[in-house]
Amino acid sequence: MKIGVLAVQGDFAEHIAKIKSAGHTAFEIRQPKDIPVSIDGLILAGGESTAMKKLLHDLGLFDPMRELIISGLPVFGTCAGMILLAKRIEDEKENCFGTMDITVRRNAYGRQLGSFRCVDKFNGKNIEMPFIRAPYVTDTGSNTEILGIHEGRIISVRQDNQLAAAFHPELTGDDTVYDYFYSMIAGNSVR
Repeated sequence: MKIGVLAVQGDFAEHIAKIKSAGHTAFEIRQPKDIPVSIDGLILAGGESTAMKKLLHDLGLFDPMRELIISGLPVFGTCAGMILLAKRIEDEKENCFGTMDITVRRNAYGRQLGSFRCVDKFNGKNIEMPFIRAPYVTDTGSNTEILGIHEGRIISVRQDNQLAAAFHPELTGDDTVYDYFYSMIAGNSVR
């Protein structure tokens, strides 16, 4: 599998290391020429979603990446990546890609000091979940499948080719979420 990772800001290096450790090809996307004709999946890493959104537009990445997502390319957004995919962001008028029918609350667990780790279920399996200035989902559309809830709050979802998690699986030794994403890619017919 050939998986691109948005590498304009945030913890993209950790995602790349995870992908490579699973035996797949990972590469950084920093400008439009970094997006190959043949790509199997895309990861939107955690970081600062406002800065990422600005850089996506400034670097000319917004339109080609949104087109890939809309065309059915499997995409996985963690933390800020979840915010980039969300159709609605509480208390804000503008979204970024707006391709996933979810409403998110930015910094929902508080600032940096509110960061924490827990063990909870993702798609029925207990895994470690690091939350860093994390969002959570406050509302979903009818096509959105809820894959994880922590203390009554939605923290991971899937809609068609899109997967999003409020936590950072790239910061753990567990590959459960990545394996789920790889299975999405394997079942995808759009390239």
